[in-house]
Amino acid sequence: MIQRRTFLLASAAFVAMPGSLLAKPRIKGGTRSVNLAGARAPVEVVEDELGVPHVRAASLHDAFFGQGYLVARDRLFQIDMEHRRDMGRMAEAFGARFVAADKAARLFLYQGDIEAELAALPPDVLECARGYVAGVNARIDELAADPAQLPLEYGILGIGPLRWDVRDLVRDRGISMGDADDEVRRAQLQARGLLDAEQLMVPLRPAWSFTVPEGLDVAAVSEADLGLLDPANRPASFAPAQEAHLDPAQRGADRFALGSNAWTVAPSRTATGRPILANDPHLGIGGSSPRHMVHLTAPGLDVIGAGSPGLPGIMQGHTDRFAFGRTNFHIDQTDLFILRTKADDPERYWHKGEWKAFETVEEEIAVKGAAAERVTLRYANGRPIVSQDAARQRAVAFATVSMLPGANMRFAMIAINLSKDWVSLRQAFKLHVSPTNFHYADIDGNTGWQTIGFVPRRPKHDGLFPAPGDGDFDWTGILPVEDMPFVYNPPEGWFASANQMNLPTGYPYRERIISFSWSDPFRYDRCAEVLRAQPKHRIADSIALQHDVQSLPARALVKLLPAAPSPEAASAAALLRRWDCGIEADSAAALLYEMVMIALSADFREAIVPAAAKDLIPTVNLAEMLRMLAAPDTRLGADPAAARDAMVDRALAAGWKRAVELGGPDPARWKWGDLHRVTIAHPLASSNPAIAAAFPKIDGGRSGGDGQTPMARGFNAKRGFDVSHGASYLFVADVGAWDNSRFLLLPGQSADPRSPRYRDFYPKWLAGTMQPLWFSKAAVDRHAAARLVLNPA
Repeated sequence: MIQRRTFLLASAAFVAMPGSLLAKPRIKGGTRSVNLAGARAPVEVVEDELGVPHVRAASLHDAFFGQGYLVARDRLFQIDMEHRRDMGRMAEAFGARFVAADKAARLFLYQGDIEAELAALPPDVLECARGYVAGVNARIDELAADPAQLPLEYGILGIGPLRWDVRDLVRDRGISMGDADDEVRRAQLQARGLLDAEQLMVPLRPAWSFTVPEGLDVAAVSEADLGLLDPANRPASFAPAQEAHLDPAQRGADRFALGSNAWTVAPSRTATGRPILANDPHLGIGGSSPRHMVHLTAPGLDVIGAGSPGLPGIMQGHTDRFAFGRTNFHIDQTDLFILRTKADDPERYWHKGEWKAFETVEEEIAVKGAAAERVTLRYANGRPIVSQDAARQRAVAFATVSMLPGANMRFAMIAINLSKDWVSLRQAFKLHVSPTNFHYADIDGNTGWQTIGFVPRRPKHDGLFPAPGDGDFDWTGILPVEDMPFVYNPPEGWFASANQMNLPTGYPYRERIISFSWSDPFRYDRCAEVLRAQPKHRIADSIALQHDVQSLPARALVKLLPAAPSPEAASAAALLRRWDCGIEADSAAALLYEMVMIALSADFREAIVPAAAKDLIPTVNLAEMLRMLAAPDTRLGADPAAARDAMVDRALAAGWKRAVELGGPDPARWKWGDLHRVTIAHPLASSNPAIAAAFPKIDGGRSGGDGQTPMARGFNAKRGFDVSHGASYLFVADVGAWDNSRFLLLPGQSADPRSPRYRDFYPKWLAGTMQPLWFSKAAVDRHAAARLVLNPA
């Protein structure tokens, strides 16, 4: 009877599925079925001609089961390695080298009541998460039964994938330094009497005055206080050559290079009278693709777009009701607290007038080829202890919003995807921890921008320095979403975000401290310049703006060119004067400009940063440098304008010399794209020849742009000129006429070189040829290439 009832329930669900599988048109790729534990009813997956899978399920659980299964099918090694790293289980597979990294990862696992956290989630959100985890595990089980299908890495490395548990989505809070190194640097500069030099590296925005927290001994603060936060103290790569990111100068450059663009245009300013929403997240380029495409449908759910592999749900895309995008907002979400420990008992610290014992957790780390290692994890009121020095009666607690109860970011995308409108979204945002500019446009013509993310309340300090950990400076809660900046149907008819300082005029930022560190405004200013000039914006205009390479810093440099350059600089000045300031791949002037800016930044830093601060200020902020050069002051000398002109002249000469070295003696043959290449390699290829052989590089592509153009194709000059970050995923939504929407994904859906989806989007992405994102059932069926049915085992 039980078996018969199970069969009848499954059969009823099969018939009730959206677009029942019972009568389907023939698909050129045919239909394949698999039986999988974890699905509750048959799930249909229609893959279109571009490789986007469209999941049609009878329940929310099974829709997300489909997503989990598909991302594991296409990206298992990628999500498995991230899961293993975050869970602190690298050493058991790769040896003792990873013990320190595992200890650090486990320190940042949530130690509170996991079951209470799960119970506090909206039931439908939890159900979707359970479905996603079941889908990942179903693929792992399928591979265990047929190891020939395993991603190639597992056979080469001799390991197997870890199974998933929905509780791990609560436990995994992730280790991140936040701005802890900034706090340490400011304290060190203050101790040297050189705090003003901080403005040269990370200028405060909006205007603010430094105030050292009462009781902080700035002279005692050092890099040692960062402890396990410092990547140098928890190496996690497979080869020392891969650890260039441990250099603070490179780490800082990478941090401010990452970002995104998004804009939303209201019906009043579009040619169709429908809203347009565009988004291109700027993430790492060169290794694993940070996005994976999927379309999920079930009763109460219809959402398509790109998700982060390993994270349930869609991050950028649209539902049947609204389009949504996101860029990084800036929130100071971390603080270092300096604790005084007891002289005769370093396991106790002074807090709120009494000695308290650290909370401790004992962990055993399995180590391949060696005995397991036992480690003790310490916490002060739930805050991880990242460094300890008993001889100095000192310990450092790291406060981060990610470790707070309720900080369940890994469920936030699900809640957003299940929302129906602006009102329900603002409830979903309460789960969203990460700092984000959220863009919204719906089929009724409404548009909105809401900043989201956990903002700690600091009643007695501003977060710019470490603070004494005696309790006086403790956080007192989280700023409600309702108190964060937002706009809804703004009269301008458009808005954009590109990680710039975008606190609205009149926002009470002194009472609601959010952040003082922001990305430079160049990308936003260019986007705004274009959008203001387009009273009837079109989809094609958004696509063009996503690929715009006009450089505002280049314009600023051209204005600084000396009227009478030296003979050594004359050729460079002449070439740049004739230039339109577009960072085109085939541009000689663009190549020269990049070389000149490298030389100018180094010369400016040498001239302006005090000698005693140079070890702490490895780079200067680009916007601050250009501002000072446009209006030079006595920091450049007795005759600031003359000193500025001489500095620019030297940079022109040095840049020309470097361009000759890299491009040859004939400037007519210089092309920025010859240096600025797009190369994608397996993350382990440089340390494992077998991996390198099995996963051929995807290369040959040339690129325009740089980190300051709307088409962000950033590079880190300390590592060369290859593209290191940018928009691997681009998306433009025609709101309400969804089948007109367009997208790109670099390099393809699959990370398996045996798949035709391994690199199929690489040439399209290089050419900027946006592809249709089919959404309606009719369009999807018309362009169907294959069908897969996931049957309950």
